[in-house]
Order: sequence, then structure tokens, then C-alpha cells
Amino acid sequence: MVGLDRRRIEAGCRFGVAELIPDRLRELGWTVAVDGVSQSYVDLGDPTFLKMPFAAWIGQLIDRHWTSGAPLSALFVGGAGCTLPRYVAATRPGSAQTVYELDGQLVDLDLVREHLELDRVPGLHVALRDGRSGVEGAADGSADLVVSDVFQAGDVVTELAAVEFLSEVARVLRPGGLYAANMWDAADLGFALRAVASVAAVFPHVLVIAQPGVLLRSRPGNVVVAASTSSLPMAELVEWGAVAETRVSCLTPTQLAAVCGTAAPLTEADPLANPVPPVHGWGYGSRFA
Repeated sequence: MVGLDRRRIEAGCRFGVAELIPDRLRELGWTVAVDGVSQSYVDLGDPTFLKMPFAAWIGQLIDRHWTSGAPLSALFVGGAGCTLPRYVAATRPGSAQTVYELDGQLVDLDLVREHLELDRVPGLHVALRDGRSGVEGAADGSADLVVSDVFQAGDVVTELAAVEFLSEVARVLRPGGLYAANMWDAADLGFALRAVASVAAVFPHVLVIAQPGVLLRSRPGNVVVAASTSSLPMAELVEWGAVAETRVSCLTPTQLAAVCGTAAPLTEADPLANPVPPVHGWGYGSRFA
């Protein structure tokens, strides 16, 4: 494997300076970072190892929403190291996956395509375009799974949480398909509450996954929102979250409102008034649309 070269690698990309950082504890583990913000973690020897918490949460959603091993047609808005597409390819052979990645320099440099062996992931196609236009150009009912995990230069891309974009996601998903979005927010959850309201305005079944301290508004952090036209495996996720290595809570929008209150959905006519603070350090997110 090319990944056996354990040097730290640095190169310029569209949104800053990208780094490939070897994991001292896992022989084939790598962190992809841009300007010091961790974007993805990839283990070339074990693509089912999901080190970043948000990735593990989405992995649990996928595993519990469908029969184990069933292949999927998936779209990913945001790529970086393509952690979750690698996971799906390994756990669901025969899956057809497209990643919309705006930073062509990151993908086509040695950092991801060569050093992280991107071309060896079966069934994966990386399209160098912004995620919104990619989803808007997809056919009706063409995907089982749509995942959004997008940051640009450390900033949250709030327009991808608006009702208009989510309506496009709903159009592209097949009946019973799954939408999952990773977002980062400040402790007040001013963005996340509006984003959840947007999802709930489009989909009948919605769940929110986050660490308790984030939901109690005691610190900033990641929030994953899941949605579908069919029931979501909430009971299983609650049971898993209670014993997970990093404990997480799984709430319905009604339960979230009881803890945090409510907010208006995001729309193009009513966008987020205040910008979300940029991600710093281990941000658990992909920065690119």
C-alpha cells in the first residue's frame, strides 16, 4: 500500500493548506486536515473503523436503517478523505456511490487520490462540482442515501440546510431513503435548531443525534440530523447511544424542543441572521461542498 509511507504530507488546496497526518496508534490510519482543522480520518487497512464520532453516528444510522449488507445507491455532499463512502463500500458490496467535492486540488493531489488510494474504492465516483448543483442535477428517486457534511474554509454552509435544498434531497431520495447531515454549531444551537426545523418541514420522520453536553447548550459541537419518509430506528439508536464509547443522545424534534425550544426553518427568503462561528481544532467535519 502507498499508505505505508508514514511521513506527514502537506500541500496547498483550494481552501487552504491540506495535511495528511499519520496516526501513531494505527499503522494505516490517516487524518486529513486543512488549515489545522481535521476533515476526515481514514484507515486504509480497515475502512469500517470510524474514528470521528459524527462518522460513527451516521454509520450507525445506515446500518440500522437497512438490512445488513444490502447495496445502496448513495450521494455524498462533501468528500475530503471519503470516510463514509469507504465504509459503505466495505460493508455493502455492490453499492454505487457519488461524492460531490468542490476542492479538486485536494482530491487530485497525492493526499487523497494517490496516498489514500481513492481509486481503489469499488463503486465510487468523485464529481468535482458543488454539492447543491450535484443534487439538483440528480434524477428523481435515484438514491437510497444522501449524506451532507460540508464546510468551506472552516465555515458552515448554512444554505444547504434550507428548505429549498432539502426539498431537492427529498425529490432525489427513493421512498424510505435516508438523509443524514452533519453540522457544527455554537453552544446556543442557533443554527442547529433552525436546521432541524427545516428538515422537519420536508420529511415526516426526523431524529437528532448529539452528545448530551451539546444538546444542553453547555458547549459547541457536532449535531447529526437524520430524516426519511419511513420510520427511523429510534429505539435501537437510543439503546446504542446509551452505551456507546462516546455517549450520545437521540431525540425527536418534539423532544429536542422540550429541551432547547423551537426555531423557524431556514429558507432562502429567511436565512441565518448571524454566522456560525468557524470550526477550530478537531471539528469532525468535511469542509468542502
